[in-house]
Order: sequence, then C-alpha cells, then structure tokens
Amino acid sequence: MAEKKIIAVVGATGAQGGGLVRAILNDANSNFSPRAITRNAGSDKAKKLTDAGAEIVTADLNDLDNVKKAFEGAYGAFCVTNYWELFSPEKEISQVKNMVIAAKDASLKHVIWSTLEDTRKWIPLSDDRMPTLMEKYKVPHFDGKGEADKYFEEAGVPTTYLIASFYWENLIYFGVGPKKGPDGKLALTYPMADKKLAGVATDDIGKTAYGIFKAGNKYIGKRVGVAGEHLTIKQMAEKLSKALGKEVVYNEVSPDTYRSFGFPGADDMGNMFQFHTDFPKDYLEIRNIDICHSLNPKLKNFDMWLEENKDRIPLE
Repeated sequence: MAEKKIIAVVGATGAQGGGLVRAILNDANSNFSPRAITRNAGSDKAKKLTDAGAEIVTADLNDLDNVKKAFEGAYGAFCVTNYWELFSPEKEISQVKNMVIAAKDASLKHVIWSTLEDTRKWIPLSDDRMPTLMEKYKVPHFDGKGEADKYFEEAGVPTTYLIASFYWENLIYFGVGPKKGPDGKLALTYPMADKKLAGVATDDIGKTAYGIFKAGNKYIGKRVGVAGEHLTIKQMAEKLSKALGKEVVYNEVSPDTYRSFGFPGADDMGNMFQFHTDFPKDYLEIRNIDICHSLNPKLKNFDMWLEENKDRIPLE
C-alpha cells in the first residue's frame, strides 16, 4: 500500500481547517493523511482530532521555525489566517510570509491559500463612496488576505486560491442572526438592499478544499470561490421563518447605518456588505456553486444547513 501524502492543515481546530481534517479522516480510501497544526495541542478540539486519527503538531504562525517544522515532509498545506483574532491585516500578512517561506523550504507540491478579494482593486482608497479604514484599507479583513496572494505567486509556490463566503454559522456565533426589533418581530438587519449574499456551511469549505487536493494539479494557479447558495436577505429571512416556525423579516439598513452600530468590526462589515452590493457580478461569479458541487458532492444549500442547525440559532 502506497504511503499517504501528508497535508499540513493550519487552523486545524478552526472552522475551515477543521472541516478539511475531518473530510480527510472521514474518507476511508483517502490517499492523504492530515497533520493538524494548532497552537494548543491540549485543547478539547485538538484532542478530538487526535482521537479521530489526526497527527497533531503545535506551531505558532508568528514563529517561522515553528511553521517550517510543521510543513517539513508534507506533500501539501492548507493555509489560513484569522483576522478576527488579530484585527490587523499587517499581522495576517506577516503570518502569510512565514507560511510561504516554510512552503518553499519544504518544496510543497500543492498549497491551498484561503483568501478573499482585495477590494481596493474595485474601490481605490481615493474613492470616497466608502470610508477608508486603518488609513489604507477599505475592507480590512478582505484586503490583507487579497494583498497576501502575491507572496505565494512571487515565491513560485504551487497554490490554489480558495475564496470563502459568508459563513451561515455567523447566524449562531457572530451576533448577526435574527434579533427582536421594537415591534417584537424577529429581523435580519443587513445593508444588502435586494442583492444576493453568497453563503456557505463552514464544513463545506474544508470539504471543497479536500476536493481540490484530490484533483491533483487541476486547480493550481486558479481561484476557486466556495459557496452553497446565493440568496437575498429577504430570501434568507423567508427560509428562516419556515425552519424556525416564527416570522423573520428583513430589516434593510444603509451601509452607513450598519457602520455606525459600534460593535467591533462594524465599519469593516459595513464596507464588506457595500462591496457585495456595489459589485454583485464580480463577487458572485467567482463563487460558482456548480464548481463547488463538482468538488464537494455533499455541498449543502441554506435549507439543508438550517435543517441541521436551526435549534442552535439564538433568538433574541
């Protein structure tokens, strides 16, 4: 029996990396073996991965030597950064540089980099339709990742650029689910007008990444957006109403209003939604559901995700 190819998975206890580790482990005929990279090998999530059969390696993305050791001997790697932990595009880019150097050093055959658009290609800093944040970004949690793409390209690392979508799990964890308004009705409050939002179940990001690795060299050098469905917020509210058995309405607000809400990252999120509504064709086209389905035949749509998760959505 041929030796399995090791995939070093950054963020293995997180949403995206965890989905990839589980996808590999759940495939009894897989040619790959996951090396789960985490800062805390003693965490409950890491222990679950160990029990499931994953190799666990402790590494800090801020430490180049750590990352080099974590990638050593691997066939490929899944690379991701967590903006919402750092709140700093510069720190994200620094971590990316370490992963690029380590990938090059280990002569990896295939890297998947979980990235997003650099929105400044559509909305330059001089464009005052949208406020500039942190002096040099429009959507910081997008722009830093998009800016970092070039480091993989310049280093000649064989890379697939995986472009994520809005996590439906945000309705559970991120505080953007249905909330009761002054009239007592549950409402989804978004500045999306009548435009569609690309959404995805987080596990499907990892499953789609696994499909890309299984496809060999086919997607190296390419950009693959991952989404389970494109829906307007009104459509999402209607589907939530049906699943929850309670009316959920769409409370449409302007991007300016959303930016003023004051929670950490509200301005960033407001700009993100404005990018989605101002450039819907570019934003949705790259997140091609047919391609995702070909890579991940069990891809969930929003109704399927709701059926599994409706009881986890807090109703305030």
